[in-house]
Amino acid sequence: MALSSEEIFETIGMIHSQRLDIRTVTMGIDLHDCAGPDIRKVSRAAYDKIMRRAEGLVATAEAVAAEYGIPIVNKRVAVSPIARIAAACEASDYTPIARELDRAARELGIDFIGGFSALVQKAMTPAGEILIRSIPNSLAQTSRLCSSVNIGSTRAGINMDAVALMGQVIKEAAELTAESSGSACARLVVFCNSVEDNPFMAGAFLGEGEGDGALSVGISGPGTIRAAVQALGRELDLQSVAEEIKRVAFKITRAGELVGRKCAARLGVPFNIVDLSLAPTPTPGDSVADILEALGLDKVGSPGTTAALALLNDAVKRGGAMATSHAGGLSGAFIPVSEDATMARRAAEGSLTIEKLEAMTAVCSVGLDMVVIPGETSAETISGIIADEAAIGMINKKTTAVRVIPVPGKEVGDQVDFGGLLGGGPVMRVNQFSCAVLVRRGGRIPAPLQGLSN
Repeated sequence: MALSSEEIFETIGMIHSQRLDIRTVTMGIDLHDCAGPDIRKVSRAAYDKIMRRAEGLVATAEAVAAEYGIPIVNKRVAVSPIARIAAACEASDYTPIARELDRAARELGIDFIGGFSALVQKAMTPAGEILIRSIPNSLAQTSRLCSSVNIGSTRAGINMDAVALMGQVIKEAAELTAESSGSACARLVVFCNSVEDNPFMAGAFLGEGEGDGALSVGISGPGTIRAAVQALGRELDLQSVAEEIKRVAFKITRAGELVGRKCAARLGVPFNIVDLSLAPTPTPGDSVADILEALGLDKVGSPGTTAALALLNDAVKRGGAMATSHAGGLSGAFIPVSEDATMARRAAEGSLTIEKLEAMTAVCSVGLDMVVIPGETSAETISGIIADEAAIGMINKKTTAVRVIPVPGKEVGDQVDFGGLLGGGPVMRVNQFSCAVLVRRGGRIPAPLQGLSN
């Protein structure tokens, strides 16, 4: 895939002045051949295979980044869902596997490893439940491990037993890492309609249909899109604005696929997908909220915010899809509050609430992401938040997710700083009326009748 001279120069400008980067190259590694009854042997086999397959990941990514002049910020690994790999183990706790995955990540020098995951959208297998109950200790004892649980889907409905359990797990994980503001919860996401080829953390895992392994690339360019929108002025109609966003997204995707294919070829693994997702960072100018305000909002959270986000998300997807036949993952716009400096500021000012964020998740790529809530929030209330997001995903046939952080000892209005890409932000107000009876009923919310789901 060749780039024209004009495209090369424009891409260079995006990199230097607008913070365009390859947010991640993520190598998927299948671990099914590591399964067995002895958890110590399974853990060691998983460690050995990850070390063998991903040995050159960091060096290769850095060499390609230097060659093309496009920064590759994160190097990551995603493995098969551990609940499946550990199913044959004669163990009641999968923390030993978690520790070995984390050890591999540290020794390889990668940023995160994902796949300490369970898919329980219809029901929990014994292994699925063991993994879920192992999450708090596993995250508390590791620093680079990421975990995800899929509790619902459009075809299966919502597993409310798993939803209720996840509320408890999130509370426990926060309490075990209270000294770091409940930071374990920043590496834990609860999905409805999770996808098999997501390169972004904390939700990445290698899906069943992904083969023995592959390399995916996740691109992020909020600053690039914001600059393009600002250059248009405020008089241009929204259809024309959408066309410009599509044009820029097209160019970003082409550059990302070029880098991803080069990394995959040098590592000797198949190239998988390009995920063009506007994933912000706390750095000024790298904000999705800034794009929405450039579209014409006074402040994110005002009336019109959901409509502006819908336009942005759709235009990014269309532009990316035109540029590659390998578009995948979650492609679109993310709205993680603590990771987006302007989003966090609007939450502190009160213009952005959890209820407004929930509405926005109906049209963005994921869901309630990196939302800091009071430490006293009950497990049932957290489960209710998860169930609401899952319902949006289930009915609308889209991926939704919840990554909330109940910070022990913190109250509404307090500021929390997680550091690095995780950023920081205010503790947001949560509705105090109880949903405990609903959550404790358990069972399953049935899938929508196809064709009549709305």
